[in-house]
Amino acid sequence: MNRLLQMTEQAETIAVLGHERPDGDCVGSCLAVCNYIREHYPEKTVQVYLEKPPVKFSYLTNFDQISQDAATGISYDLCICLDSGDRERLGIYGVYLDTARDSICLDHHVTNQGYAAENVIRSEASSTCEVLCEFLDPEQISRQVAECIYTGIIHDTNVFKNSNTTEKTMVLAGKMMSRGIDFSRIIDESFYQKTYVQNQILGRALLESVTFLHGQCIFSVVRKKDMVFYGVESSDLDGIVDQMRVTAGVEVAIFLYETENHVYKVSMRSKNCVDVSRVAAYFGGGGHVRAAGCTMSGSVHDVINNLSAHIAKQIEEQAR
Repeated sequence: MNRLLQMTEQAETIAVLGHERPDGDCVGSCLAVCNYIREHYPEKTVQVYLEKPPVKFSYLTNFDQISQDAATGISYDLCICLDSGDRERLGIYGVYLDTARDSICLDHHVTNQGYAAENVIRSEASSTCEVLCEFLDPEQISRQVAECIYTGIIHDTNVFKNSNTTEKTMVLAGKMMSRGIDFSRIIDESFYQKTYVQNQILGRALLESVTFLHGQCIFSVVRKKDMVFYGVESSDLDGIVDQMRVTAGVEVAIFLYETENHVYKVSMRSKNCVDVSRVAAYFGGGGHVRAAGCTMSGSVHDVINNLSAHIAKQIEEQAR
């Protein structure tokens, strides 16, 4: 028996955690493991704790039972951490990891150093949902669980476009499709569909974007006052950096949004030669070779200058 299910069998109460600002892979992997355990171990108590996820994922089974309560005072037998590269990214829900009797982390972030009692890090995997599939009986994956896994895979591969997409990824996606999921609707409604204001803020970010390093990099910023003006939240900014990345001639795209005065969340994407996880890690963040992020303080000029120095160094190394 694999270790995840063995630990599940030994526990009566289980907490499932993911990272702050949960995306498709985070929500998908958390609900996949939750639904699988509830289906096959109905006697167990399992609860997912996440920041409020985007409503576009509400088609996933038990989405409405995700808790935002970090102060229940409950100590769980087992804490399962998914898609979070470090303890800090669990946010306020890290308390359930700290107080759990046992814990395991499944992840695919190359910067994950292992913070749970047991850790399974597959940096070559397309997504945490792909890693999770190693621990679930493929013959026992229901349509409800398959929807969660497929959602995670398409969101972390940009619908099979990113370099982390492998033959294994496609085979797993195909197996999920064989469970009868409405895969085209999942792609359209959770990945491509945007609200009117989301399109507005995307348009503004693209219109105000600036290239640098001889057109090899592009950046844009959305300030807090702009978010208030358009009535958008941080989740409404998803996908902006990916749209910037496909600009012709660009190797690295950088998107910033202001969380407080002179404090910015930074998202980076690269195409071929720059390892943005190295850049993010230098500034206390993390992620993947082609997709990473961090939080930085200072003016926009300072942030871009600091990032630019590290990016330029990698580009120069590749040119030699």
